[in-house]
Amino acid sequence: MSRFDAVRARIAPARQRLLAHPLYARMDSLADVQCFMASHAFAVWDFMSLLKRLQRELTCVEVPWVPVGDAEVRYLINEIVCGEESDVDPRGGRIAHFDLYLRAMEEAGADSTAVRRALASVRAGGSTREALQQAGVPAAAAAFSGGTFTLAGTGKIHEVAAAFTFGREDLIPDMFPELVGRLSREHPGRLDTFRYYLERHIEVDGGHHGAISLRMVELLCGDDDRKWTEAAQAAQQAIEARLQLWDGIVAQLGAAK
Repeated sequence: MSRFDAVRARIAPARQRLLAHPLYARMDSLADVQCFMASHAFAVWDFMSLLKRLQRELTCVEVPWVPVGDAEVRYLINEIVCGEESDVDPRGGRIAHFDLYLRAMEEAGADSTAVRRALASVRAGGSTREALQQAGVPAAAAAFSGGTFTLAGTGKIHEVAAAFTFGREDLIPDMFPELVGRLSREHPGRLDTFRYYLERHIEVDGGHHGAISLRMVELLCGDDDRKWTEAAQAAQQAIEARLQLWDGIVAQLGAAK
């Protein structure tokens, strides 16, 4: 068994639970999607901190510039940063995926107050911990993003890469975009941008990114068994954290009903 096969085998049960999570079947109304988005926005936000940690460690962002690391990995990181920070919006303009998500929330009528307060707190110099505690963030979202920010700030780089590669890139089941598409047709003009965001996310994070992400993990772990074990643990923890976030959103949906 290859080291990648070992990682995949370790995370397979949790990954399957996530792809089959009852959250997807549970959402059947616009109000349900609004509730989902109010928490999921924090996962869209904290993703960028994982990516920026990888960019800082695996490319050169200093002056004077010097070549750093593997050219394929540099290409991957810079390509993803470009796509995440300045992708194409439905109107043909440029927009960050996070800003696109905020636009989708406004269009859907989802409450973006908490995530905007958290952003304002960080912009004013506060810590992410303070922001998540004071902005009225749903408990499950605060716990999820708190863990992500901790990993992005203090985790070993191979752990960050593993969480990014195995815990973020391909965990949207086919049924979810189909669900959003149906609700978009039932509520014209309310979920069009959210549907576009999901489709764009799946398209951009497809095969090419996945293949080079694996290369990134391989280069960072090398022949070090300890690093491979830590990478597998980080990937497992990332998926388990997402499961807890999904559980928390299901509980919110139940309370709303």
